[in-house]
Amino acid sequence: MEESSPLISNGKDPRREALLTRRLQLTEALAEDPYDLILYLNRAVVHSNLAYPDLAVGDAYRALLLADEAGDESFEYHERAKVALEKYTTTPCPDVLHHGSLADGASDMVDGHDSDDKPESHQQLAFLASVRCYQILSLSLLLCGCLKSALSFCERGLGAVPSNKELVEIKGYIEQVARLRLRKKPGEPIDINSLPDRGVVRREIYPWNTHEPDRFSAESLAYLNQNLTTMAPKCEVKVSVLPVLLDGETNTDGYEIIPTCRQLGLFAKEDIAPGEAVLKEYSLLTANNRLKELNCDACGSELPPLSAQSQAVCCPECYDTVFCDEFCFSRAQEKYHPTVCDKDVDLIAKDPDAREADQSLYLLLLARLLAMAEHQEVHPLELDEIKYIWGDFVPTHINDIDLSVDAGPPPDWTLPFSFRYNVEIPLHVLEKMDVDIYATLGRYDVWVLNTAYAKFRGTASARKNPRDGRPDVAAVHPFWCLANHDCDPNVTWEWGGRMTLWARETKVLGKKGGIKAGEEILNHYCDVDLPVHDRREWASGSLGGWCMCQRCRDEAAKAEKRNGNGNGMGEDGRWK
Repeated sequence: MEESSPLISNGKDPRREALLTRRLQLTEALAEDPYDLILYLNRAVVHSNLAYPDLAVGDAYRALLLADEAGDESFEYHERAKVALEKYTTTPCPDVLHHGSLADGASDMVDGHDSDDKPESHQQLAFLASVRCYQILSLSLLLCGCLKSALSFCERGLGAVPSNKELVEIKGYIEQVARLRLRKKPGEPIDINSLPDRGVVRREIYPWNTHEPDRFSAESLAYLNQNLTTMAPKCEVKVSVLPVLLDGETNTDGYEIIPTCRQLGLFAKEDIAPGEAVLKEYSLLTANNRLKELNCDACGSELPPLSAQSQAVCCPECYDTVFCDEFCFSRAQEKYHPTVCDKDVDLIAKDPDAREADQSLYLLLLARLLAMAEHQEVHPLELDEIKYIWGDFVPTHINDIDLSVDAGPPPDWTLPFSFRYNVEIPLHVLEKMDVDIYATLGRYDVWVLNTAYAKFRGTASARKNPRDGRPDVAAVHPFWCLANHDCDPNVTWEWGGRMTLWARETKVLGKKGGIKAGEEILNHYCDVDLPVHDRREWASGSLGGWCMCQRCRDEAAKAEKRNGNGNGMGEDGRWK
């Protein structure tokens, strides 16, 4: 269950404070009765009013699933969903269902049709609630920028109540935005399959998130350094001062002094020679999106050809899962594998379309994290594999939408989001693992999944398949990613479940490699041979802002001076 947090009360916005208090009350009520779909709908409305449309989507979707449960006796949670609804009556309806024209004629409808047989009270409520779910889902997904899913839920709602005024209006809004995005004229038909379905949402430490440690505390640094000893004996974790990532074009590239922030970083305790291994780290937080590739399930490394000398091990329970050796198998058994063994979880999101390859890898990393949390009975954000990782979050108030009449433009949110990858499939993964997605809301709420995704996007490494160049294996190494990004790094790395950082023989800009005692270990998370514009575009998508390392600033400032157009771009609109 979530706890109250000092971050909830900022003393500046009484309306927001009241909404956060209401959210906490509803979350506590759901911990007591996790099958009460009315509570989910109430919390969805609160999330909408707090400008968290993605979290509203998560609540409304769980409510929609419970409405289906209440209406079908064959469903697993039918009785519990029915009992929860029977606490309410249709006269009067719960306040959350008194929305526009929703309740008109409700007593004569069940499952969207007139009925001569009087439906039971819980059936009427389930039907009304499902329509309210469609309203919240379609409008919230529109606000997230997920137009395809928004239109799909809107049309499902209109299929049940074709004349519902609110759904008709929402469909009009979706089509209006779709025509702008697709550059279609008014009245032109819209193919739902052509609509974009990836949006962006808030990337922040949520005000109620009590799982983030004080990463700069003496206790945290001592813990990290103790674990680092065996991986990087010549390094230590210390606080690093880094340039702040900016959200777009800037005129500060040529400035000597720029905004900075504190982060954790790796520093050399003694000299490290060129070509010397700096860090060797093993991770189980890995993902493989190819169905028939011969990779170790635990560490993601390629399996050697099978032979009499092969050390590869198959799981004796499911036989389909293969590991490098007994070490990987025992670690998998200890950390995650029993939760997914022989449950077809490994078939999810495999062999994706090329456009979805990156999304599928992040999803599969999340699935591994959920399996680890479930097997170890730990909250996902408390797992050592991601607990100390920073997700490039911004303060909550920067993401807030100003509702005053003289407000400026809304903030630019930066965390990629889709209904399929952030809500639908993660819940499907949990169900495949025999997890009750209602009773475990406190551990697997959408904000928890978003937080994990934010951490993955800034730190996960991937390997491309040599046959087609698509990323097919990814991993999160929590100590590897403590080495901060720089476009002129002093280390390079060799991908694998067993990640190795090496001191560069020669740096990108031509200086001799090697690292002196006291210097920071500077890693690279993107292809540093790319031009500055492309590197900054990558940073914006993965880290939430444009890279402001010295190399990027120098190259952008030179381009601005050379082109004389004040924005560092050439005539073709690209940085040179």
